[in-house]
Amino acid sequence: MEKQTIREIEQNLSLVKDRNSDFIRFIEKDERKGVQQLLKKWYSQQELEKKAYEKHLEMIQYEHDYRSQGYENIAGIDEVGRGPLAGPVVAAAVILPPTFYLPGLDDSKKLSEQKRNAFFEIIKREALSVSIGIISVKEIDRINILEASKKAMLTAIAGLKTKPDFLLIDAVKLMTPYPQEAIIKGDGKSISIAAASIVAKVTRDRMLIQLAKEFPQYGFSQNMGYGTKEHLNAIKEFGITPHHRKSFAPIKEFIIEVK
Repeated sequence: MEKQTIREIEQNLSLVKDRNSDFIRFIEKDERKGVQQLLKKWYSQQELEKKAYEKHLEMIQYEHDYRSQGYENIAGIDEVGRGPLAGPVVAAAVILPPTFYLPGLDDSKKLSEQKRNAFFEIIKREALSVSIGIISVKEIDRINILEASKKAMLTAIAGLKTKPDFLLIDAVKLMTPYPQEAIIKGDGKSISIAAASIVAKVTRDRMLIQLAKEFPQYGFSQNMGYGTKEHLNAIKEFGITPHHRKSFAPIKEFIIEVK
């Protein structure tokens, strides 16, 4: 094999996947510092890809098990927004094709905003069906946050254009006609629930970013409605908005104090 320039080696490395290929064995013997740096970077990338695929295999286990029992359209369901002092609770239901593979897909809380937004677009494009359920602050105050979370999930399920025949739900059991399994911390264990967690979080975050334009003093685009120190200070200074949950502490106590 003829000796190649470092640029040529870099281009060829991008096409190689097999650690035991003749090309890899050949450049392992190349003592040039630039070549060895490229090789080290290639090994690191291969290790990252291997770990991502191993994680993928772990996260499709629930889907694989239920498909082996005859279920085809398996929906993952998750919600976001139980804890904030402001904003709606949002749930998503996602049915992925059996061949879906998105390296790095995980619980939305473990991903950067940039990666969540990128994954959101891929999931929306490649999923068999995606549906979102949104429950308003007024409804949260009326029926309580747990019931509102369940209602958001049920709304998302009902909105699926492809009807599911099995549900994988993050932690919560729902009253539905569909067979289901509730998985504790399911957004880190099931690819379908992880996809739903990303769709729900990105959807809700974008809603809060829009609210921040109307109410800039509360920092909604940074805190997403959660009770940060800055958010609480803004409530004390400016009062509450129609988007604050009056049934939540400390909003409830603040309203009482004002009266």
